Order: sequence, then C-alpha cells, then structure tokens
Amino acid sequence: MDKTFIKTKDVLIKKDELFFILGPCVIETEDITLHIAQTLKEIAERTNLNILFKASFDKANRSSVNSFRGLGMERGLEILAKVKEITGLPIVSDIHEPWQAKPASEVLSIIQIPAFLCRQTDLLIEAGKTGLPINVKKGQFMAPEDMKFIIEKISSTGNKKIMLTERGTFFGYRNMVVDFRNIPIMSENKLPVIIDATHSVQRPTAENGTSGGNPEFIPLMASAGVIAGANGIFMEVHPNPAEAKSDGSNSLELKNLERLLIYLKKIYNIKL
Repeated sequence: MDKTFIKTKDVLIKKDELFFILGPCVIETEDITLHIAQTLKEIAERTNLNILFKASFDKANRSSVNSFRGLGMERGLEILAKVKEITGLPIVSDIHEPWQAKPASEVLSIIQIPAFLCRQTDLLIEAGKTGLPINVKKGQFMAPEDMKFIIEKISSTGNKKIMLTERGTFFGYRNMVVDFRNIPIMSENKLPVIIDATHSVQRPTAENGTSGGNPEFIPLMASAGVIAGANGIFMEVHPNPAEAKSDGSNSLELKNLERLLIYLKKIYNIKL
C-alpha cells in the first residue's frame, strides 16, 4: 500500500504524517525572512516534524492600494532561493498571473494558488505545466464539492501533484467561518487536505482597509482541522505580529509555535 501523497526532489508528503506550511505572510526584508526560516529549520530538527517554508514575494490581492505588497517577484525569489540554500527547507509561495509560473518554478518547491484566484483557468494550467506540486486554496465562495473542477484543470496538464487548502468561508462582510465538513469532503479526492489555521481567524477589511483577526483562536482552528482529518497545517508566523506589514493581526507569534506543533502532532497520532 502506497503511503505517499507527493514525492519530488524537494517535497515528501506522506499519508500517515502531519506536515506544516509555515512562514510570514509576505517577504518584508531579507533579514526577517531568514530569521523566521532559520527558526523553523531549528524547530524541524528538534521535533523531527515535516516543515515547509512559506512567504509571498507579492501580495497582489490586498484590500487597499496603500497596503504593503512585498518586494516583488525578482527580489522575492532571490531571497527565497537564499532561504532554500541556507536552510534546506522546501519553499512555498503564491503566484497571481500565468506568466509568473515558469520563473517562480525555478526556485519554488510548491506553487500556491491564492483563494481569490482558484478558478482562474490560465493560472491553474500554467502552474500545472511546471510539474511542481500545486497547493490550491479553496475560494471563500467555493463549495468543497466543486474543487473537483479545479483538480481537473490542473490534472489536464498531466500534473497530479495537487493539494487543497481550507481557509474559511465568507460570513457576512467582515468575518470568516470554517465549515469543518469541508475537510473530509475534499479528502474524497484522495489528495492532501490542509487547514489554514491563521486565515481562518481573519476578519477581512475590519481595520480600515486592512484585515483584522482573532489570533487567540489559531490553536483551536488547527486542532479542529486535525481532528476533522486534515493532513497538513498552514499557519502564518511572525516574530512580532503587531509590527508585521501584512496579516499581523491573524498571525501566530513565532515564540509560541513549537509547543503548538508538538501538541498538534500528538492529536494527529491519537486520531490515527
């Protein structure tokens, strides 16, 4: 019996092992990015956990034109390449336009598709053509059953290395609600399913054009996701969330991370 979901030269996702996609929302500076990545590497070595590093080189879906977007693709990929070289961690980042897929694939280990863009056919096709694993965040407007059409679009390129992420559904205008039934429903596709435990506590545009959040509920969301059957946990982390340039109000403080990861692994092992 095959116990592997996805295996590439950079990435190994097993069916019986919890994995984590962790990092800052956006690349702010090279120093901060490397500090977070090195901390994650040290945690991975101490705990023997499967950790992948995530950071966005551009946040093209910010609510306000004045919001910090990142350092751009060229500089961002340079920093992510340095993170990969220094730490050896697999690298995850998102693309927003089809033309970004090929240059991003030269650095990334996994290409991520943002929730707002999960139905964009050309974006999915170009991402699929790279041959890299693709993590698709389920749109806040999507039923879990309809993710099969997203899978079909990527699979049409011959790329079957696909992951799906639950990150909540819009409830009213300024709140997110997670229907944890979405996790077992999406798991019926026989692909890894991830719970995004930080965007799930987001309150979109709640702070005058930027997103607010309730980070105290991050451990709850992550734990519930594991119990519901998630194979992976996505969390944005930062050494000082109050000063983060993007999504700080729904990020986990880096110093609180290791204890939570160990706890989540224990829950996962009990569930098994």
